Amino acid sequence: MKNRQMEQFQEIFGTRGEGLYFSPGRVNLIGEHIDYNGGTVLPCAITCGTWGVAAKRTDRKLRMYSQNFKDRGVIETDLSDLRFDPKDDWANYVKGVLYFLRETIGEWPCGLDIFVEGDIPNGAGLSSSASLEVLIGTMVNDLFCLGKTPLDIVRLSKKAENDFVGVNCGIMDQFAVGMGRKDHAVALDTRTLEYDYIPARFPGVRLVIMNTNKRRGLADSKYNERREACEAALKNLQQALDISCLCQLSPEELEKYEHLIADPVGRGRARHAVTENARVKAAVNALRRQDIRRFGQLMNESHISLRDDYEVTGKELDALVESAWKQPGVLGARMTGAGFGGCAVALVKEDWVDAFVKQVGDDYTRAIGYAPDFYMPAVGDGAGKRNTQSDGD
Repeated sequence: MKNRQMEQFQEIFGTRGEGLYFSPGRVNLIGEHIDYNGGTVLPCAITCGTWGVAAKRTDRKLRMYSQNFKDRGVIETDLSDLRFDPKDDWANYVKGVLYFLRETIGEWPCGLDIFVEGDIPNGAGLSSSASLEVLIGTMVNDLFCLGKTPLDIVRLSKKAENDFVGVNCGIMDQFAVGMGRKDHAVALDTRTLEYDYIPARFPGVRLVIMNTNKRRGLADSKYNERREACEAALKNLQQALDISCLCQLSPEELEKYEHLIADPVGRGRARHAVTENARVKAAVNALRRQDIRRFGQLMNESHISLRDDYEVTGKELDALVESAWKQPGVLGARMTGAGFGGCAVALVKEDWVDAFVKQVGDDYTRAIGYAPDFYMPAVGDGAGKRNTQSDGD
């Protein structure tokens, strides 16, 4: 069966691709800004993602092309020159993964031609960068028979984003992308990397992603300020408590000791981290009981905490979520991702989805001045090789 990406690869590089691969995006159902605080998060892979085709070369060249950035054409470098270069833009994520793979396997036997195409909006907070990183690791691992496990690829992809691209993200995004499972969320303890698959089937209910269309860039956002505030709060608490991360505390324990946190802003940041971790545990139990209504209530509480204690929502995300809360058929809604723009997610009864999209879209456009976008992906599998394009859908 012919595949569009395989055909495009051949048109661009003049040779046949050796395999077709898919790497999903992710949406975090609940558990925001606690992956770097030692908490448990609850993301899932989605059926939006990034397709890739690759082929080995006979020389040392690395040639990369993205259908999403056609104007940049084919970006070319040599395997001996895997350096971060701002002019290479998206291709730095590719180079970063290869750079750290090289540290584990030694020198590459040959170069590569790489084609990618994704349907995750850039800057929307649905992990387009993690999707690309895990895609590259998955493709190269398979093509060169490197024997790396999916968890190896996850760790290496995070390292590429942290230490090569320079974005101080936690491991949740890459983990959900690499380890996702169809119709399941991943309950991931970010401190130990222990994880469990939780059934995430919502009978009669759709997962609706709402995009503010305000681009969110982690590297130049206030993300790092929030991390620093949490680290400072932790140091204050360690004066009296033997803990290595905020999320080791229960809400009751934090309440007892929060007077040790000198900065009132830091107290709010710590309060969000600790209570959000408790909400995730309650959400896992709700999903196990198929109590979707309780799950939705916890989503609402999560957004309020992110708005008031962590201050990462902003007028765009609040406009979407607050409109969503007013609509019939809505079980819960919250921002997802790092905030400061990007996306929110809602659980909406199927019979009400069309009305929901119209009303929330109208409310948001009136409030903000431009329209949001809506997506309704399914909960899908993690990254891997695919036989046809439909396999990733």
